[in-house]
Amino acid sequence: MDQERARVQADLRGLVDCEVHCSESYLHIYASDASIYQILPLGIVRPRNTADVVACVQYAAEHQIPIHARGAGSSLAGESLGPGLVFDFSHSMRRVLEVGEDFVRLQPGVVLAQLNRDLESGNLFFGPDPSTRSVTTMGSVIAIDASGSHWPQYGSARQHVLQLEVVTADGVVHRLSQHELEATRRATTTATDQLVDRIGGLVERDQDKIQSLRRGSLVDRCGYQLHDVLADDTLNMARLLVGSEGTLALITEATVQLDVPPAHRGLALLFFRRLDDAARAASDVMTMEVSTCDLMDRRLLTIARETDYRYERLIPRDAEAMLLVEVAGNDAADVRKRLDLVVTRLRRKKKLAFEARATMETEQRDLYWRIARRIVPMLYRLKGAIRPLPFVEDVAVPPDQLPDFLVRLQDLLKHHKVTASVFAHAGQGQLHIRPFFDLGNTADQQRMQVLAESVYELVLELDGTISGEHGLGLSRTWYAHHQYGELFDLYRDVKRVFDPQNLLNPGKVVADYPQPLIKNLRPVVYSASGNSSGHGSHQPSDGSMVSEQVDGVDRGVFDDELSETDVQHDDLGEDVDLAPPAGPFPLLMTWNQEEALLAARNCNGCGRCRTSSPIERMCPIFRFAPREEASPRAKANLMRALLTGQVPPSSVATDEMREIADLCVNCHQCRLECPAGVDVPKLMTEFKGQNVAQNGLRVGDWLLTRLDFVCSMASRAASVTNWAIANRRIRWLMEKLTGLAQGRKMPRISSRSFLRWAQRQKLTRPSRQSDRKVVLFVDVFPNWFDLQLCEAIVRIFQHNGFDVYVPPRQRPSGMMSINLGAVEYAQKLATHNVQLLADAVRQGYSIVTPEPAAALCLQHEYLQLIDDEDARLVAEKSSEACQFLWDLHNAGKLALDLRPLHWLIGYHLPCHTRAVTNDSPAERLLGLIPSLMVERIEKGCSGMAGAFGMKRANYRSSLRAGWGLISTIREPRFQAGSTQCASCKIQMEQGTNKPTIHPLKILALSYGLMPEFESLIHERGEELTIT
Repeated sequence: MDQERARVQADLRGLVDCEVHCSESYLHIYASDASIYQILPLGIVRPRNTADVVACVQYAAEHQIPIHARGAGSSLAGESLGPGLVFDFSHSMRRVLEVGEDFVRLQPGVVLAQLNRDLESGNLFFGPDPSTRSVTTMGSVIAIDASGSHWPQYGSARQHVLQLEVVTADGVVHRLSQHELEATRRATTTATDQLVDRIGGLVERDQDKIQSLRRGSLVDRCGYQLHDVLADDTLNMARLLVGSEGTLALITEATVQLDVPPAHRGLALLFFRRLDDAARAASDVMTMEVSTCDLMDRRLLTIARETDYRYERLIPRDAEAMLLVEVAGNDAADVRKRLDLVVTRLRRKKKLAFEARATMETEQRDLYWRIARRIVPMLYRLKGAIRPLPFVEDVAVPPDQLPDFLVRLQDLLKHHKVTASVFAHAGQGQLHIRPFFDLGNTADQQRMQVLAESVYELVLELDGTISGEHGLGLSRTWYAHHQYGELFDLYRDVKRVFDPQNLLNPGKVVADYPQPLIKNLRPVVYSASGNSSGHGSHQPSDGSMVSEQVDGVDRGVFDDELSETDVQHDDLGEDVDLAPPAGPFPLLMTWNQEEALLAARNCNGCGRCRTSSPIERMCPIFRFAPREEASPRAKANLMRALLTGQVPPSSVATDEMREIADLCVNCHQCRLECPAGVDVPKLMTEFKGQNVAQNGLRVGDWLLTRLDFVCSMASRAASVTNWAIANRRIRWLMEKLTGLAQGRKMPRISSRSFLRWAQRQKLTRPSRQSDRKVVLFVDVFPNWFDLQLCEAIVRIFQHNGFDVYVPPRQRPSGMMSINLGAVEYAQKLATHNVQLLADAVRQGYSIVTPEPAAALCLQHEYLQLIDDEDARLVAEKSSEACQFLWDLHNAGKLALDLRPLHWLIGYHLPCHTRAVTNDSPAERLLGLIPSLMVERIEKGCSGMAGAFGMKRANYRSSLRAGWGLISTIREPRFQAGSTQCASCKIQMEQGTNKPTIHPLKILALSYGLMPEFESLIHERGEELTIT
């Protein structure tokens, strides 16, 4: 930390109680957002209340420090970036203060999607629905005047804001709403009166100019929107602040109008053979009382078909464009009638659409909506350095000009030899254009500038706007004066009244010397000097072709006018023979520097990993601790900073960096659910490995990575060990010595391992006779703590006609070592196990394991640790035991001689099972048992996360993360819990004495193979031990 930042941090921490961070790691976490830019701030402030904001603003004003408000950091234009103090309102100011009959009063950090979930019980919601609503904060919604797909029905934020509490650049608090100018001018006793008077004078002075210079587009977010703030003698100051991008004041509280959701919705998908036909159809649709009319081009439809088999059947292959049209109302028959009218008019009467799908069923409707809401972000799953970049993604034209604009846009793209995708809110003429460029290529950067100027000239020629809903930020302020014309001086005067020192988000909206489009671009290539310009590239790019590969499906996507002879079908740059670029340190995982950097830069910063949606599992740590450093995005940003040379390699050894890395628990849910498919778990394993390489393992971590050895020693005196585990005083001493939580329930150890039992049962010799045979890989927990489980698995497979082979020399899977950064030790375990298991596979064996973590190691992690053909062979032939048995059932080969069990079980799906199967095979198996009632407990991650929940430092956090699961399993209706993950079992029994039983034990009991398991349902855990 440099001297200036150290002084600012010390000053502010002495001034306020809220968090203030000026360290290098935090600066890089907040240096970027969802835009293409990166600017290192001076520091980060996380205010808890208005008083904190006032104190910090006054300090900034005194020291001439710029201020940049930030919500979720999901802006595409860089509104929250700057060199001053970043105020993160999403961290602590996220309370709903009051809910009225048709309004809500809240703090700016409240997440829009969470707000709507909380309002559901009152049949209310906030209508504007930006695409980032799952993570965006209400402060940001107001600051950029967000709208979205439902603009035709609900408009934008400015129609909903009733009152704002704001802090201006001098540290004064104002409550702004509608103010009568005459009454205000008679008073002029308060700072707010004076502010209203001065702004009112400016708006009155130029009212004719404001109205005459309005654009023809239905939406316009370019500059301060003053056209609807003055009515008769009333000035709507709250509305004036909407869309000001934090350049006029900081919002600390907002009161907004709410909407009543319609009782019924109908959705239609209409397919077209020409893009301009779809645009013409959109204009026609908007005369028919619809709530949504969105357009998607061929490229997005292609990705949709390739990523979900349901869309393959739903979307015609020859469709060049699609309109998604929604009709809503409170009468189901009327909604159906209007929906049919839309389809009939466009298909039969106008003959524009050649095919259509329509539905009013909720499940189908959600499936249709996911095309628009989930597929666009998946453009970032393209392989290589080429990416769809947001820099001309917010233009809007009058809807009747949309067909002409699209034709001329295609000609323009052809002229510049650029490929782009197009998504549009066609009803309001709003287009999200994403040209494909390499951000690290100098030539591409220059072409971006030229293309932007060409697109904006075309937009203004058609009386459109360069910004329809996303705001100006860094992306568009440089060009805004071309659109402002004579209004520029007025906007500058408004800015000076609110912020005479130009401290609030300077360089945005109004700027005498705005930064060029291609300045402060996010660094994406390595530079030993830490150059943050982003210049230089290892791949040439002409932008004319992008090879798309999503979920293993590769398809070249071309501009219509380009012939296949003009391009190559390989990933761009693949034919160029270049040595891998240099990097900050030798890498430990199975990738080179270029591959690692591509993995880090795959994160586009969208912030989707900050979601708290109940239907997703994304990042359990962020869910219970919603702070930026806990998000997967933050980890990707830190690794990118390291791999591009912005941060010195020695920083991986710092405690602060390691603490942030430890907020990744390797659950793999972000890898599954991230729209761009960023492999944050691998990035963090690399980081932790580098940290351990420099610092070594802590005592507690060393014991956990060598748990198999510790257990072998402890088992020699199992009775003493089990007494110690259950003794609070001994556990207190263990916590002090090892860092393992005193209150964490632990399993009792067996006096002999399963491997020893298997040897006595003669299971350790491979069979050469049967063609139905499996090799059982057990891992640490079943081997030492749950021999009954292993025995149950053996008997189940034998009952189904399989020979079971248990390799006696197998070692632990190494997942604990991977989680804790002991990468070199994990590689040794992986090499040993792969060699052992590959030999068995070559003899015709399939590999099964009862532990999801072990299955994840065999199928995924080993491939990241060792580059070996045997590792790939093992991965192909490995399954979690429940998955193997379910596949057997689907093939009609599973024995079904199951007897009834009259139990009600609460089942938890482990994260690692989702990571390897994206299904729930254990739950499906239990569903085969007669009379057994199984209820999925959908409360997200258990919060245990292996080593994470074992440690004293994380114990309370772990319980908070898993409390939804724990409290549900405690409900009297459940007789027991069930899960196949040992860590989840420990957590599920932490807050109750009910047993959590492995599904395969229940299956063995139902088969009648182990009748002694009947008593499992009656077992009870003790204070410090599990069943």
